[in-house]
Amino acid sequence: MTENRTNIVLKTENLKIGYQKKHLQIVIGSHINVEVKEGELVAVIGINGVGKSTFLRSISGVQNPLEGKIIINSQDKESISSEKLAELISLVLTEQPVSRNLGVAELVALGRQPYTNWIGSLSEGDRQKVRTALELVDIDPLKNKKCFELSDGQFQKVLIARALAQDTPIMILDEPTSHLDMYHKAQVLKLLKQLSVQTKKAVIFATHEINLALQLCDKILLMKEDGILQGTPNELIEKRAFESVFPADLIIFDPETRAFRIKT
Repeated sequence: MTENRTNIVLKTENLKIGYQKKHLQIVIGSHINVEVKEGELVAVIGINGVGKSTFLRSISGVQNPLEGKIIINSQDKESISSEKLAELISLVLTEQPVSRNLGVAELVALGRQPYTNWIGSLSEGDRQKVRTALELVDIDPLKNKKCFELSDGQFQKVLIARALAQDTPIMILDEPTSHLDMYHKAQVLKLLKQLSVQTKKAVIFATHEINLALQLCDKILLMKEDGILQGTPNELIEKRAFESVFPADLIIFDPETRAFRIKT
């Protein structure tokens, strides 16, 4: 029986990522072939410097790949205009320059920019998308506050709501739990899981919270220096893929508890 592949929203074919400096290519990763389906929560994990952020910037269009193809909704990204791409992918970056002087509802409404007219006025349909995003992320009570009044965890939810208001089939987030305590890390990742289920959007995020990702994610993209492995948490655990992520003299992976722990 042929697998139904119509719900694949993002696919890479022999992707090579990195940087071009004059005539020199600095390759971060190559031979990357991954697939992401609608409604999947996908974590991109790996050690510092392995290329997680470069991968996310490449598939989202922030920077160009060195080689290979990125297919979005069955269309080659090279043939998609920047305006149309903003209707397909919403992006939440860790160090994104955002004015905290904006009100919460104002910032979330910026997600509607790809659809507004040249003066940026919101239609009733746009305003409904904003209201829905505020409700889905459970920050409607904060909508009249200024962003500088919020905690880091609350502000992260506002950025997620802005991406939701953009109403794209793919959401990409780079380290959405950085600077948060353990409770709020778990809260944000659980929220992403709920949103992927409720909205059927593909949610792809880079994270160092591997133990949490193993509990919540449908798929893991494990980036290593020699390539990238993909699969469900169970599939990668069965392949013993996590046992070589970190040097074994200090941190080991325990398949029984499905978690990393310090070696004692």
